Amino acid sequence: MIYDVLVIGSGIAGLRAAIEAKKHNLKVAILVKGNPLRSNSAMASGGINASFESDESGSIDEHIDDTLKSSQSLADKKRIQNLCRDAKQHILELSDSGVKFDRDERENIAQRAFGGTGKKRTCYVQDRTGSAISQNLIMKARELEVEFLQNYFVLSILKSKGRVSGISAIRLDDTEVLAIACKSLVIAGGGFAGIYKGHSTNPQSTSGDCLALALKAGLALRDLEFMQFHPTGLKTTGSLISEAVRGEGGYLINSDGERFVNELERRDVVAKAIFTELENGKEVFLDLRHLGEETINKKLPSVRKISINAEGIDPVNELIPIRPVAHYSIGGIKSEKDTSTEIKGVFCAGECSSSLIHGANRLGGNSLLEASVFGKLAGDKASNFAKKAEFAKIDYQRVERDLRWVDYILTGENRYNINSLRKSLGNTLYKKVGVVRDESSLLDAFDYIEYMRNLTVGLHCINKDKNFNVELINIIEFINSLYVAEAFILACLKREESRGNNLRSDYLEKNKKLNKHIIVENKDNKLLKVSFEEIDLITKTMTKFRNFLTN
Repeated sequence: MIYDVLVIGSGIAGLRAAIEAKKHNLKVAILVKGNPLRSNSAMASGGINASFESDESGSIDEHIDDTLKSSQSLADKKRIQNLCRDAKQHILELSDSGVKFDRDERENIAQRAFGGTGKKRTCYVQDRTGSAISQNLIMKARELEVEFLQNYFVLSILKSKGRVSGISAIRLDDTEVLAIACKSLVIAGGGFAGIYKGHSTNPQSTSGDCLALALKAGLALRDLEFMQFHPTGLKTTGSLISEAVRGEGGYLINSDGERFVNELERRDVVAKAIFTELENGKEVFLDLRHLGEETINKKLPSVRKISINAEGIDPVNELIPIRPVAHYSIGGIKSEKDTSTEIKGVFCAGECSSSLIHGANRLGGNSLLEASVFGKLAGDKASNFAKKAEFAKIDYQRVERDLRWVDYILTGENRYNINSLRKSLGNTLYKKVGVVRDESSLLDAFDYIEYMRNLTVGLHCINKDKNFNVELINIIEFINSLYVAEAFILACLKREESRGNNLRSDYLEKNKKLNKHIIVENKDNKLLKVSFEEIDLITKTMTKFRNFLTN
């Protein structure tokens, strides 16, 4: 298979990239390991931000200022300015293409308030905004004849003389390992919050595959330590209860019936407040009862449905028990302002990328906007690169190594239960690298990751069938998640301060000397290396920390 532009991931970033690339009359494909509709974008329910320059939504400058303030000095102002200035146009484009945003009494696109801002600038489709946008973009991509390669799992980025030549991937239909050639590649395959199995709004398939892919290819990861915990996951399942609930006026109360935090504070502030209540032996609930059944059914129907199905609780007349859960990985593949990476022809966008928009803490409603704006930009830049490039030589030795590795997993005798290992990893991360962490807990987590990495040599498929072998994919996802977890914990250890979503009980204050990014890379394919990168991205200070074997 040969493509001009190949896109990994079918979320909003990937779809926008593919659609934009197709406008250049190129051969474009989206590769996805499952159903295109089951992306994190499709599960994002609250809304997408834009200033319409009205009294309620505020000015574009206010949107910029709120985003900068939330980032806590770790974002790129110019990139944020571009994002916020393009926001309204992206919303109008989506609306014109058929996304049915809710409307107010004047038939203007309705907007609700989200945390970290005093303005109503979050556009929405009830409480299923991401799903509505994703479905629309999938239809648009199919109309443009973008090819969808469903049930493919990427193993390696193939390179030749410093530029991309393609990828190796497993075709799940028959477990064949294939080389797929491309002139340019857009990585848009999501983040890694799913490694917190049982304690995340994400499915376990959100295992950081693209970040592991990037590390193995020699690309740097940036700001991994800022894992955002959503304040309101369901107590039992961890399923997401959208910030739209609080945007519509829902209360947070403890088991004493007290409202203990401003519900529309930044997510890191709200998550820490809830964590503190739970640590003090209290329970925490969302209270929607005062909103009334009509408002809940009109604006929050999915919240009511999931509360009833998952907890047996009807929010019309009952309190919803909640806890913070891992939700969004702010850090990711280091990208430049044009979405390019250190490998020529490779671009990235969406949650798997570090676009320097969110800094230490993401504002709700900014992630879908980032995915749309940078996804479109990545598609444009990847197309321009592809139009000027020839196909590069495929590294079949790399493909052969991937084939042997897959055969090893398939044919050996299994010694461990993969589902138990994934659950154990999730529990350990939530306990040791949760909302609040310290050096001791982080080192405990790191040691446990190393222990689990040693177990992976005994992970093999019990079922040897090559037709849609789910067990094989679970094992590879788990190995990827351990690799990313190791890099994540090293970044957390390196940031000896409390800032945004990196809350350290042993370093309670923000340290201005750490107004720097933290880089994790694996250029020699043997050691993970951690270093500081100055904010201006001009002076790079390499500081040795600890080197750990990764293979």
